[in-house]
Amino acid sequence: MPPIETFPNPRRGRDYEIAIHCPEFTSLCPKTGLPDFGEVRITYVPDERCIELKALKYYLVGFRNQGIFYEDVTNRILDDLVAACEPRRMTVVGDFSVRGGITTRVTATHESAR
Repeated sequence: MPPIETFPNPRRGRDYEIAIHCPEFTSLCPKTGLPDFGEVRITYVPDERCIELKALKYYLVGFRNQGIFYEDVTNRILDDLVAACEPRRMTVVGDFSVRGGITTRVTATHESAR
């Protein structure tokens, strides 16, 4: 996976929320090899570091050819982003398109113990 780059939070003394919407997320179904489509929404309150968006785009594109379940990919994105920027709070929502008449939304959250 491409690295997730960060930059110093310009307003470390303030709690503020950053919302990122990635409407064209793709990965592969690990059972069928068929493409899965969905949206990934990331909301976080930064601490010392913020996520650099171009690097995030390349990171997310890295899932395009990877077979991974919805539940795993949503939690992996959260784990990788938390490791990269150590936010005060973060929520990642994977909202996946209809497949066989069923839609799936996975929500994973993190809250620092600060």
